[in-house]
Amino acid sequence: MAIELSDDLLALERAAWEEIQAGRLTHETAEAVQAAVTAHAKQAGVGRYELEMALKRAVRHPAG
Repeated sequence: MAIELSDDLLALERAAWEEIQAGRLTHETAEAVQAAVTAHAKQAGVGRYELEMALKRAVRHPAG
């Protein structure tokens, strides 16, 4: 079963990844991503860890 990632979730992770690369990740950004991942995983009925790994792969290592 493929994990569906919402546009909002992808946008949050992209913002966090940009902050990480710039060396300026804020607590607020990290907390927002984690809260969104947890909520999305619960709603989708998938594990939070699996969803987070799929999200990181999609943002940090896009196919193509």
